[in-house]
Amino acid sequence: MLKIAYHPIYKHPLPEGHRFPMEKYELLPRQLLHEGTCKAENFFEPVAAQEQYILNAHTEDYYRDLVNLDLDARAVRKTGFPLSKALVKREIIIAGGTIRACEYALEHGVAMNIAGGTHHAYSGHGEAFCLLNDQAIAARYLQQKKLAEKILIVDLDVHQGNGTAEIFEGDDSVFTFSMHGKNNYPFKKERSDLDIEFPDGTGDEEYLSILNENLPKLIEEQRPDFIFYLSGVDIISSDKLGKLGCTVEGCKQRDLFVLQMCKDLKIPVEVSMGGGYSPEIKTIIEAHANTYRLAQEIWF
Repeated sequence: MLKIAYHPIYKHPLPEGHRFPMEKYELLPRQLLHEGTCKAENFFEPVAAQEQYILNAHTEDYYRDLVNLDLDARAVRKTGFPLSKALVKREIIIAGGTIRACEYALEHGVAMNIAGGTHHAYSGHGEAFCLLNDQAIAARYLQQKKLAEKILIVDLDVHQGNGTAEIFEGDDSVFTFSMHGKNNYPFKKERSDLDIEFPDGTGDEEYLSILNENLPKLIEEQRPDFIFYLSGVDIISSDKLGKLGCTVEGCKQRDLFVLQMCKDLKIPVEVSMGGGYSPEIKTIIEAHANTYRLAQEIWF
């Protein structure tokens, strides 16, 4: 059965006028239930990640300042969020959801988190709507528990996974692969194990061709026993924070390629949702829902 992490706190309200679209976290599960892609039993409510696992990916000083709301004003501005206890709790629960989803993925082949993909969170600071790096925390959890040895992180959000790259810099046990817009945030990129940058306006044909050329080679070379997939839909041409030119159908074909490869090679995969900021919420929901529809079709 496809298992999906969802918690009511995911849709925690921000101050009126804040540009981060929290409503998608509530609307996406509703859509999946309404259309029959999922049933209530597909969803599980995660609990907070334990501190010991968070500290495998983040420095103790940063984590203490975060939970005690002691970040200085500059550090808070960098996150893009007004810091609050509720938002810190939300991020800790998101990380817990990704950890639990990994355990379900080991059992069923795939599992998903309606939130997550917080790849701009560094070991020692947060930025760009990311306070804690859920997939990095979960990757370390799998290794600590000896549930996986070699991990591949496939980050296909329009923005480079700069925090993820920093956390795993020099760590040969986790291979970081990011395909992103060259001129998108972050403007100063970190170095992933493999970065592929696209010029503004890159469309489906070039994007999918380069993905199809590179991902199979990476899997063959690295031989991961677990994959994390960050399935941001901000590669779509209408996205307010992206500069690529892909279509909703092209985004779906991207997901199909990644997920089908994981299934065919019998490599468990955890999927976190990542970004999506098109002006019309229906575009965001449709693009994200495709990822869940495909997971159901391919595995179940």
